[in-house]
Amino acid sequence: MSKTIAIIPAGGSGQRMGLPRPKQFYELAGCPVLIYTLKAFQAADGIDGIIVVAPVDYLAEVEKMVAAYALDRVLKVVAGGATRQDSVRAGVNAVPAGTSYVAVHDGARPFVGKALIEACVRRAKETGAALAAVPVRDTLKTVAVEDLVVNTVDRSVLWQAQTPQVVRLELLQNAYRVADADGFVGTDEASLLEHANCPVRVVEGSERNLKITRPEDLRIAEALLMSDAKQTSEHFPRVGHGYDAHRLVADRPLILGGVTIPHALGLLGHSDADVLTHALCDAILGAVGAGDIGRHFPDTDPQYKGADSLKLLARVMEIAAEKGYRLGNADITVIAQKPKLAPHFPAMRGKLAAVCGVSETAINLKGTTTERMGFAGREEGIAAHAVVMMVRG
Repeated sequence: MSKTIAIIPAGGSGQRMGLPRPKQFYELAGCPVLIYTLKAFQAADGIDGIIVVAPVDYLAEVEKMVAAYALDRVLKVVAGGATRQDSVRAGVNAVPAGTSYVAVHDGARPFVGKALIEACVRRAKETGAALAAVPVRDTLKTVAVEDLVVNTVDRSVLWQAQTPQVVRLELLQNAYRVADADGFVGTDEASLLEHANCPVRVVEGSERNLKITRPEDLRIAEALLMSDAKQTSEHFPRVGHGYDAHRLVADRPLILGGVTIPHALGLLGHSDADVLTHALCDAILGAVGAGDIGRHFPDTDPQYKGADSLKLLARVMEIAAEKGYRLGNADITVIAQKPKLAPHFPAMRGKLAAVCGVSETAINLKGTTTERMGFAGREEGIAAHAVVMMVRG
């Protein structure tokens, strides 16, 4: 089956940037520039694998980064050469059997969009070779010595080349052979193809698809990330905290996490008074901006008298789903002097996980005492704290 492999040359030195290390390893909002680039190709349809070409001294570091960010489409990290042309050739030589197309993209061009990658791949499969580019919008001047303007250049036919540049593998290999024969060094893959008289089509790119080459580019990149964060904050994971406490009394069952626990005292409340489950409900509602458990299940409503709190939790999960969220994980602490709760945690985890639609490993339960301080220490009541991470789902 034919494959399309992305080759990401990431061999810049960072000297023009005045940085102590290559620019592609500089962090933007805590994430290396190169990782933003690789994530875009990891997410793109039609990309069957990725080869990263890095400076020889940074191979191990790139491999660690790839593993840390779980970029499982990266097939290899290979050493680059003295020029971009040499580095891309190293990537071409490393593609797996069955590769029909390669998509070359600058490692320091982190804002490439998934749609642009896919459009370039489609166009190349139709025509043989395609590159992203944007029309030149500014007036261009030819300037001679001593800063003298000679004339204005017709910009109507001028485009500014970007990447990705996608080409059928055999066409690029032939372009390398032609370049080797007469010592030609191109500035990008399209220039190699042009030199070999191979037609290249243009796919309109984006002004956002900037290449980080100067110090001011880093400031532009940071501004773009800040803008994106404001626009997409609703898509980020959301954290919620819940707390509940109930009095211990005689002649009531002690129910925690949906499990009835043998004990002389039980919790007093309008429902079954399951403080653990109530805290979890409050945390989930808080994370999705849906108020609290009292708003949805008031203790003045007779329909909730003696209610099973797991059923309330099920309704809370429906509310979260209506807002586009699901539970990522929950960490819950129960504060009780007695009884010992740890033996009952597996059963509780099973019930809570089933209602929340997650694996049991996503529910963490802990118990603690207050060393006989406060209402919990005096065995007057039991309390619970819950923290949840809600993710878009």
